[in-house]
Amino acid sequence: MLLGLRLPSCLLYIYMNIIISALAFLFGLAVGSFLNVVICRLETKETFIKSRSRCPYCKTILKWYELIPVFSFVFQKAKCLHCKKNISLQYPLVELSTGIIFLLFFNQFLSSNLISLFYYLTISCFLIVIFVFDLKHYLILNKVLYPAIIISFIFIVGNNFINQLNLSLPSPRSGLVALLVASGFFLFLVLISKGQWMGWGDVKFAILMGLVLGWPDILLALFLSFLSGAIIGMGLILFGKKGMKSQIPFGPFLAGSTLGLMLVVPYLPDWYQSLFCF
Repeated sequence: MLLGLRLPSCLLYIYMNIIISALAFLFGLAVGSFLNVVICRLETKETFIKSRSRCPYCKTILKWYELIPVFSFVFQKAKCLHCKKNISLQYPLVELSTGIIFLLFFNQFLSSNLISLFYYLTISCFLIVIFVFDLKHYLILNKVLYPAIIISFIFIVGNNFINQLNLSLPSPRSGLVALLVASGFFLFLVLISKGQWMGWGDVKFAILMGLVLGWPDILLALFLSFLSGAIIGMGLILFGKKGMKSQIPFGPFLAGSTLGLMLVVPYLPDWYQSLFCF
């Protein structure tokens, strides 16, 4: 009898979670489509607010059905309907990645902390843009990086005044320690290598990483960045895609490790944090 009474409410809870998850994923797809526009307009130095989307090859203004995230790419068989040029895989990959990231953050924060949810969704968008742009152009743009740093600083300082809400944001002290360690480490590498190993963009990006992740998570992020960079770099060399002296952008590895830890840090065991308490 009790089971019969509880079953409808359980089903309702499951259905609501499914609906919210689906909406979060679709919202992420739409945001990912917008991020693709931002990335492309950053390349061409055009405004992404007023001008309409168009094919980068034939410049034809795209119809609404050519702008549906992922679906348009599949429906058009990865080709422009007008000039038949191939559509870059960047578009569906960014859209799908953003959709998945938004879905995971919604599931993590929606029922507990809307402020943290907004913060992490916003920062994840900046990280995705940095990841793709640096991967393509070997450049971390200040116009993308600086707003992300300012937003993170505002949120972390604001955490001082709203600790009673139990936000899962790094404390100001934690963020300060992390950014000093990370940026100081990269600055050291830049100076001793005279810019051959690291660029100034990596130093500035380390500031953002420190603010977002805090201490001690920044240490794990740096370790994962160098580890993944070494594995990918060796793989590219072994398969003849790069030479020993070829340049490989490090920003994507930094952005990827930051995003990954933003998602998994709440699930790390307590003993991990206690190792670095001071």
